[in-house]
Amino acid sequence: MRIFRSSHRPAQGASHVLRAVVLGWALGIATFANCAQAAPAASAPQASGESATHARSAHRPVAHKTITRKTVARKVAARKRIARKPIERKVAARHTQRRVVRHTAPRREAHAARGPVRRVVHEVRRAPAPVRAELRRTSFSDDPISLASGSALVIDARTHQVLLSKDAGDVRPIASLTKLMTAAVVLDAHQPMDQPIEITDDDIDTLKWSSSRLRPGMVFTREELLKLALMSSENRAAHALARNYPGGLAACIAAMNRKAASLGMLHTHYIEPTGLSPQNQSTASDLAKLVAAVYAYPLIREFSTHPKSTVTAGRYELQFRNTDHLVFNRGWDILLQKTGYINEAGHCLVLNTVVQGRNVIVVLLDAWGRYAHFVDAERIRNWMQTSGRTLLTRVDPIPTAEARAQTVDDE
Repeated sequence: MRIFRSSHRPAQGASHVLRAVVLGWALGIATFANCAQAAPAASAPQASGESATHARSAHRPVAHKTITRKTVARKVAARKRIARKPIERKVAARHTQRRVVRHTAPRREAHAARGPVRRVVHEVRRAPAPVRAELRRTSFSDDPISLASGSALVIDARTHQVLLSKDAGDVRPIASLTKLMTAAVVLDAHQPMDQPIEITDDDIDTLKWSSSRLRPGMVFTREELLKLALMSSENRAAHALARNYPGGLAACIAAMNRKAASLGMLHTHYIEPTGLSPQNQSTASDLAKLVAAVYAYPLIREFSTHPKSTVTAGRYELQFRNTDHLVFNRGWDILLQKTGYINEAGHCLVLNTVVQGRNVIVVLLDAWGRYAHFVDAERIRNWMQTSGRTLLTRVDPIPTAEARAQTVDDE
């Protein structure tokens, strides 16, 4: 319905009034429509839940749904209950175990009727009883030194009298004590000591992969290599000496075994010149013979007891020290020495030294501990200074009365 003609333009105040009237009519019509829709829902209580929900959802959109604090609290409590369930099971299991442990003796019959019951019994562990096996070291009355070395031998270098013996006949790996025999056969060949020898890749240790500062390409004289092999136990130096032996490496090893046989070292065998192989084996008794024999070589005595030395390789100067710590001890008068170590042989040491004016040969094999062989040498020296009597441990044959009387006469 058109109230005004298109050509009629009312005043500005009248237009506002008309707008207010139209807006009032629109609001009235909307209110009446809402009341008409709400009346049937209120007057029909038998309506299904689905239709009521549909009516509510039509007037309450999901976007306007609010979350209260109570709803959040319920959700948090539910999550805590879910997370707490495994812990409750563990606690229940722990309580079950405790109930099993608390079972007493009178209740065992009832449980036996139902079947075996697992019980947790805590016992105090006791140390095992000592096994009476073959003694490696004897009691204090028979062996006051209590050596840590597996084999030991102390003899008089002049009279060859045995002063102390411990498993001296056991065959063991001898490690770098091998280099004493290598030096002996090299000197027996009478090659020029000033002859230059080059270190090559053949001298690199491929058995133990031991380190060395002698690089392939460095050149040293035979005398310098001999000094490094005896003083600092340089493996590449010893191998280079054997490689340049007349006839090569194989000829040098053969000469080492021949010389051992000529010295009466019946339980000694060499397969390489450095001692890195555990198949280089000997006994304390055989090594005492070797120390007595190589004492006749002045260069072996000098180089083995040299405290430190510097060698020149091109533009490099290499400093080396003696591997025997006793050489730096002023309380020792050492005439000849050699150390050795590999895992299979333990720590080894041979000495030709003077104690209380007496020249003695000391052989120590298979000492476990970085300084155990040096400590054993100190114990032997202290024992000789305080006692000096002949001592045989239980592991060696006990001498007869005539032999003991002869020993007393010799002293």
